[in-house]
Amino acid sequence: MSDTDDTSHDRPASAPPGAKEALAHASVKTGPEVIQAYLKTLGTGPGVYRMLDAAGTVVYVGKARNLKARVTSYTRLTGLANRTLRMIQSTASMEFVSVRTEAEALLLEANLIKRFRPRFNVTLRDDKSFPYILIRRDQDAPQILKHRGARTIKGEYFGPFASAGAVNRTINMLERAFLLRSCSDSVYESRTRPCLLHQIKRCAAPCTGEISLEDYSLLVDEAVRFLRGESQSVREMYQRLMEEAAEKLEFERAAMLRNRLWALAHVTAEQAINPEGVEEADVFAAYQEGGQTCIQVFFFRVGQNWGNRAYYPKADRSLPVEEVLDSFVAQFYDDKPVPRLVLLSHEIANGDVLAEALSIKADRRVEIRVPQRGVKSGIVEHALSNAREALGRRLAESSSQRMLLAALGERFGLARAPRRVEVFDMSHIMGTNAVGAMIVAGPDGFAKNAYRKFNIRSETLTPGDDYGMMREVLGRRFRRLAEDEAEAPSETPSEALWEHVAEENGVVEEEDTGAFPDRPDLVLVDGGAGQLTVAREVLAELGLTDIPVAGVAKGPDRDAGREHFHIPGQAIFMLEPRDPVLYFVQRLRDEAHRFAIGTHRAKRAKSLGVNPLDEIAGIGPTRKRALLKHFGSAKAVSRAGVEDLQTVAGISAEMARKIYDFFHERRV
Repeated sequence: MSDTDDTSHDRPASAPPGAKEALAHASVKTGPEVIQAYLKTLGTGPGVYRMLDAAGTVVYVGKARNLKARVTSYTRLTGLANRTLRMIQSTASMEFVSVRTEAEALLLEANLIKRFRPRFNVTLRDDKSFPYILIRRDQDAPQILKHRGARTIKGEYFGPFASAGAVNRTINMLERAFLLRSCSDSVYESRTRPCLLHQIKRCAAPCTGEISLEDYSLLVDEAVRFLRGESQSVREMYQRLMEEAAEKLEFERAAMLRNRLWALAHVTAEQAINPEGVEEADVFAAYQEGGQTCIQVFFFRVGQNWGNRAYYPKADRSLPVEEVLDSFVAQFYDDKPVPRLVLLSHEIANGDVLAEALSIKADRRVEIRVPQRGVKSGIVEHALSNAREALGRRLAESSSQRMLLAALGERFGLARAPRRVEVFDMSHIMGTNAVGAMIVAGPDGFAKNAYRKFNIRSETLTPGDDYGMMREVLGRRFRRLAEDEAEAPSETPSEALWEHVAEENGVVEEEDTGAFPDRPDLVLVDGGAGQLTVAREVLAELGLTDIPVAGVAKGPDRDAGREHFHIPGQAIFMLEPRDPVLYFVQRLRDEAHRFAIGTHRAKRAKSLGVNPLDEIAGIGPTRKRALLKHFGSAKAVSRAGVEDLQTVAGISAEMARKIYDFFHERRV
């Protein structure tokens, strides 16, 4: 990327005259005329472009070997796909970044797609980093643990693993084989006798000297060798040592080594397939059906299968599987380590450019291949079979979910099947640590990325006032929705343009993009007439009276299956005990309850761990440690006088007065 372009990521390189003024009006000019205005200032080198709608939202991010040629193609409407036509018609402005090579453009494009999640791009919905196994080397007795995030801890990292479950299973087996400790430092340092893990032969107990640090270090080295791919040599070593121990009649030691061999064999068996000749590779297999795409990703490191994960990228139904896979792989490695080999199930258009871009990112050669025969081809076929089966299950679940939503809409008297259902619940204990929770469900099941937590902020609420908490939570949720809808300009597409498009391309109306809506089609609140009244009042105050709302009240004795439903303008009713819609609503309510309880417990646990000394300005870790060591507890510090506080190392007269005032002002 050129030096002059480093700061141009967030503004147009050359906006047409009056672009800013146009965006300020409710009706904004969009379409090919807007795009045409940029051509005069565009160069012919590689770069990345962004298309923005009238609200300033990025609707598409693309890369080009020749920016001017690519943008010019958007000014000619004949022969374009419906998706591209809709994208052009949505465009109110464009932004550009010039780079040195097409590979740099691809890396920047992937980064911007993940950042903005444009409507017309293939987008990877993945918010979690991959877990690793970490063997810490900053301690006398190294610890084995699961790790996510930045590698700031001194030690050896092994991964990535496909899931936390894959890591936990591997650590479990490694504990049995090598007896490594997994306890925290505080637990390790406070032990006076071996813990249960030692009793069940899953830890060597270096904490109490059951094994010397030298011998424990040998176990750690053996575990590291195994994780580095020397599993066969480690097994051969244990086999030899077991036979030697048996010959010397050391049967207890021989049995211990035999158990380690069993554990190592179990680790290998858990990995399902361990192909020869594949030391380090990621495998991507894409399968498409019913307008949806599933991409299975398998991870192979040091010749071992470290798990797989299924992804369902958001993509237009008209895109071929090769194009979805192409965009997916580039985004996948935006924030993940790149292996030496990437195996794909389909040829992709940007294969050579992607290999060059990943090589730049990894600072070593990365190869991308679509194997046609041999062991690698078998691995891809296995991944493709997994993708096919996973998508089949998802489509079956989605079909069932859509049927339930349609039935829910019918039972509740809605005009059509809801696409977005929001459920609200509150959680607290006698009014303390009160939180509200919102869960969201749609045609594809629970939309967990749309869940929201609400800390109850109002200081005027009476503790335990459920109605007041409901009012605050609903007010905050729907006030934002009302503001967003008020700010969004009304779309006024060019009728002449669409008449031309219809004539040339046979487009009658805009297709449904399948985007998940921000506005709910149904709101469910946990409660009866009181909660329903509060919800209706909040929506009425915000001018959102067209959003249907219903209350779900627990039955007598809080029995599941005897819920009463409160809907405005209707008599209270119940559903038949075997009605699938009843079970569906129960699932929604239980998920909201689970999420609210989990949020409340996390908040409560955090509050229990808060030390009042942390709230005093000027009290850092050193002074806090000195105060607690001297007085024994924060409560004892709160009772101390100014003179007593001054006797603590590092506490001046001024600081002592500040500490004293802090605690005594609280009592007033």
